[in-house]
Amino acid sequence: MDGFLNISKPPGLTSFEAVRKVRRIIREKKVGHCGTLDPMATGVLIVVFGQATKKAALLSGQDKVYRAEIRLGLATDSGDITGKIIKESPVPEISEVQAGSALKNFMGFTDQIPPMVSALKQGGRRLYALAREGVTVERSPRRIEIKSIRMIRFESPILEFRVHCSKGTYIRSLAEDIGKVLGVPATLESLVRERSGDFGIEESLPWPQVLASSRESLLARSHPLS
Repeated sequence: MDGFLNISKPPGLTSFEAVRKVRRIIREKKVGHCGTLDPMATGVLIVVFGQATKKAALLSGQDKVYRAEIRLGLATDSGDITGKIIKESPVPEISEVQAGSALKNFMGFTDQIPPMVSALKQGGRRLYALAREGVTVERSPRRIEIKSIRMIRFESPILEFRVHCSKGTYIRSLAEDIGKVLGVPATLESLVRERSGDFGIEESLPWPQVLASSRESLLARSHPLS
């Protein structure tokens, strides 16, 4: 019993909780996921099981496509709207041209500093666990690539865009950096992972269907190990 499931994760659910639920339904010990989605984020979560867990790192390393909304004029301690507000400021007049131009600054390769609220480990502990304790540690920048980034909508203070990026790209950090270019604080308002590698959200299994599935029906929706 080996394969992949393309699940559409709902808001308020951790990636670990999604994996745990799938493990119980299919009654398989070896179950993992390919690329953590924060609880507030939704969309494609690739869940692997059996021998396919050995390919988790390979699948996690594939490109991702996200649709994101950022709120200008607001900064939080987590980098997203669920965090504690640490700064507010008026949003100056910004045109659509200016907003679109700001996004173009991030095309190509760049070094990004991971946020404290992330699953990265330092000293054997997850950064988000340290952040919960109010501890901030120095993080080394990581090389990422933005392959495309396009504005979808700008209705100040909300800027919505779609980004195609390499693995390891933190959209909450990108949101904050976009705000810096525009001269205002910014935080991530919403995030949808629309694609992870070859798996798109249009093919994702909705979470209510996962919960309602039997072992046999869920395995029938899986992709075989190749």
